[in-house]
Amino acid sequence: MTTPKVIGTEVEYGITVLNQEDFNPVLASSAVINSYEGARARIQWSFEEETPGRDARGFGHAAPVEVDSGLVNVVLTNGARFYVDHAHPEFSTPECVDPRQAALYERAGEEILHRAARSAQRLLADGERLVIHKNNSDGKGNSYGAHENYLLARSLPFSEIVEHFTAFLVTRQIFTGSGKVGSENGRPAVGYQISQRADFFEEEVGLETTLKRPIVNTRDEPHADTTKYRRLHVIIGDATLSEYQTMLKLGTAALVLGALEAGALPESIGLRDPVAEVWQVSHDPTLRHTLELDDGTKATALELQWRYLEWAAKYRQGAGLPAIYDEVLAMWEETLQDLEVDPLRTADRLDWTAKLRLLEGYRDRDGLDWDAPKLRLLNLQYHDVDPERGLQRRLVATGRMRRLFDADEIERAIVDPPTETRAYFRGECMRRYRDALVAANWDSLVFDVGEEMLKRVPMMEPLRGTKERVGALFDRCDDAAALIRALGGDDG
Repeated sequence: MTTPKVIGTEVEYGITVLNQEDFNPVLASSAVINSYEGARARIQWSFEEETPGRDARGFGHAAPVEVDSGLVNVVLTNGARFYVDHAHPEFSTPECVDPRQAALYERAGEEILHRAARSAQRLLADGERLVIHKNNSDGKGNSYGAHENYLLARSLPFSEIVEHFTAFLVTRQIFTGSGKVGSENGRPAVGYQISQRADFFEEEVGLETTLKRPIVNTRDEPHADTTKYRRLHVIIGDATLSEYQTMLKLGTAALVLGALEAGALPESIGLRDPVAEVWQVSHDPTLRHTLELDDGTKATALELQWRYLEWAAKYRQGAGLPAIYDEVLAMWEETLQDLEVDPLRTADRLDWTAKLRLLEGYRDRDGLDWDAPKLRLLNLQYHDVDPERGLQRRLVATGRMRRLFDADEIERAIVDPPTETRAYFRGECMRRYRDALVAANWDSLVFDVGEEMLKRVPMMEPLRGTKERVGALFDRCDDAAALIRALGGDDG
């Protein structure tokens, strides 16, 4: 059995205030977080057990971190974290048990950002308008992240992740990109490219996330029992608005990682120059670019993804995985088939092709070159989370893009945590005992129950603290003190 692929995502959102001369992104982001009117607990984030400087390659030391004031950090009743990071509002989903659930909670995060921005708008002067984009680049050389997290066994050597997963990450952008007009970061000029993030990757392997960004990130911070688990922190990927695409992105990665753990990848695919291939694949929306492999052969990103699909399908046959992964395999195959015939056949489900079709329509109608200001404005407007303004939202509303979740499902995810992971325990504590909560992080909660010492409740197992395990416990504990007594030292 491989380690269950508990999944979570972290998305930094673009933010600006139109017509505000002294715009400060930190202050604006703080206003958005603090203006959110949904159920939450405004508490400190505990950095006591976090080690962002520890490197999975076996070296590095814990880096100092800034003390969190608590004013720009909230933990929601759905188990998510909503806070300011690097001058951006960031939404980190709760721990999810499968890719569909993770895509749902990321979608709920988009709605939370929209509602928070709508509330923060009341603080602005007449004529000023706060805008939130779910994208990865401001078009001025700055990029911000959309990160993915996958639970892996500690026993899996990190060198094998680098060996087997790098080519998958480089080539998957053909169905994970959100599309961008132009290029940045000194890359060659291009009219339109597949990925918003590709131009910003400069290393094959490394610890950084904001400078010299690596294809494979080595941060060794499992947020769980360090003797059993590692958390693969994937930083190479676009923020996707398409619900279908987000599930496809997360599900395919989880399948390949599961196959890697199980020894079901028959060979590794080595790229001659992985960093160059990242932007070269992205710069070719025709998908004809051939990548140079270590063995001297060449293949397109599509051809390599077909190999990964074949291996993942064989792994799934005997792996005893949840049925949702059959759906992922079907989505993967359908998407590759359509991309092979004509990339625009996927415009009903992939952001980069949906945006390309939209922009090509304006180019044809108005005779625009790719460097036309109007196209750059439309490129940005695609990512606006306001359903009245965002172009992607309009495509969904008119039935031109597929969706996975109805309004009721999204509303529940905004408020309620997943029931199958420790996020349930965290979320219910936020709902029931928020006045007693002092601090939180992914693997613990800290309570003040009126005694001399604060009480820390560890949660080192991501698949404990579920509704099945602790639901009845909450029903009989009227306050946090009763909960602490009932736990009796058990981690839930």
